[in-house]
Amino acid sequence: MRVITGSARGRRLITLEGNDVRPTTDIVKEALFSIIQFELEGRKVLDLFGGCGQLAIEALSRGARDAVIVDCSKKSIEVIKKNLETTGFTKQAVVVFSDAEAFLVRRSEKYDIALLDPPYSNGLIEKVLPKVASCMNEGGVIICEAPFSDELPEAAGNFELKKKYRYGKTGLFLYRLAKEVEI
Repeated sequence: MRVITGSARGRRLITLEGNDVRPTTDIVKEALFSIIQFELEGRKVLDLFGGCGQLAIEALSRGARDAVIVDCSKKSIEVIKKNLETTGFTKQAVVVFSDAEAFLVRRSEKYDIALLDPPYSNGLIEKVLPKVASCMNEGGVIICEAPFSDELPEAAGNFELKKKYRYGKTGLFLYRLAKEVEI
């Protein structure tokens, strides 16, 4: 796995081994960042289910101002920190060891872009999406990665599902403020 483009282009990232880990493929990652390519520069990113940190790191490499990366696995937190060191983004990222719901309850800051890629088909997106929507800045975007066959909510708070993208069995689900015009 590697950083696709930007200031850390080509840097190799490490990930955990095993069945509990499912890093985003390069094809899906490239598609995700193509969707929001003009919205990254200078933005604050929330990577709620960090895994190895690859989505937040890709966002930072492409010009995001800073990122908060949350994960509830101590092993994942260690990997995220190593990957941030490898890519030189340690000062631009805050790594939080926490359950996603607990983090969202106690957070006070707002985000421009939220990336949600939890373990598949366990209902986590449905649980956290309304809380994520409440911590977004106006004009923000939420992108969820899940099996394309999953039925994600049509709305969460003031955000509504604007578009679904399919990449094999994987889906990217794009949420924006309900009143915003789709780009």
